[in-house]
Amino acid sequence: MKATTNTIDARFRLDWPGFTLDVDLVLPGRGVTALFGHSGSGKTTLLRCIAGLEHARAGRLTVNGEVWQDDRQWLPTHKRPLGYVFQEASLFPHLTVLGNLRYGMKRMSDPQRVRLDHAIELVGIGHLLERKPDRLSGGERQRAAIARALAVSPRLLLMDEPLAALDLKRKQEILPYLERLHDELDIPVLYVSHSPDEVARLADHIVAMEDGKVLANGPLADTLARLDLPIRLGEDAGVVIEATVAVRDTQWHLIRVQFAGGSLWVRDNGMPLGHRARVRILARDVSLSHGKGEDTSILNALPASVSAIADDSHPAQALVRLDVGTTPLIARLTKRSAAQLAIQPGMDLWAHIKAVALIG
Repeated sequence: MKATTNTIDARFRLDWPGFTLDVDLVLPGRGVTALFGHSGSGKTTLLRCIAGLEHARAGRLTVNGEVWQDDRQWLPTHKRPLGYVFQEASLFPHLTVLGNLRYGMKRMSDPQRVRLDHAIELVGIGHLLERKPDRLSGGERQRAAIARALAVSPRLLLMDEPLAALDLKRKQEILPYLERLHDELDIPVLYVSHSPDEVARLADHIVAMEDGKVLANGPLADTLARLDLPIRLGEDAGVVIEATVAVRDTQWHLIRVQFAGGSLWVRDNGMPLGHRARVRILARDVSLSHGKGEDTSILNALPASVSAIADDSHPAQALVRLDVGTTPLIARLTKRSAAQLAIQPGMDLWAHIKAVALIG
């Protein structure tokens, strides 16, 4: 039996002493979906149910039209066409990197094996193939583990906090390779993380979890801009915007990035013109006014329309959702300031953006 939608449909209920996983999700059949939340929220348990490592008897799972679990069948893990990357690389110590990549490929057909070279190239480990795991850095071991997961030509890639065991330097080393997977893979990726930076850089879609339940599920930009349930990626609420590098100002070491609705000046980090970029704007770095305000040190001022206003976590503050063209933005301000500006839905204002983080 096959479903007709190009999605991942996951419905599970799993009861343990002191914890219940209860989710009903429809996720994109392509791109990176981040499962985000604090430790103990159920992210890894959900991933293990999808992998078949936990048997949630009350459940259904279809992946891009293929039924992996329903009331009549339950495919064991070894029959599910997936790749799984754990927190620890877990490579076989007696095998070389190439030996690890070839492990488990015997059940694959010859046409599938052409993907091995592609997997090696994607994560940049061609020069490491004859080494054994004890001669690899932590980042190199994890890149080899990712290549091993890709080498079986999976129809779904599961990644359970693959950078959690690495120090900051190794994380920065491996993130560009994960971005390549995001850009070049046609298969869906479910990426478990509680790291705001990883989610902001890699995810197209986000599922926010708490206590075994789904708090929010939707495209990254739209979901981060919700005021009814502001998801704080780290220290503050904010949005992530997809943009393109349009102009380079060599005198002041700045680049201008364009997005659907406007453009922003940010620090030049060497990205070539035409390159796709992501920018992150925190609500605390957005101020509002009725006029553009020419006499200011703030470089970025964008015309915006107020779409909603809501209470913030502190009674003195409010969150304002703005539409800059078709792109959502969030501003945090005191309720006193909101009253002075008489802010209400439908009003046109200027959004002054004090800081923009270029995240890749």
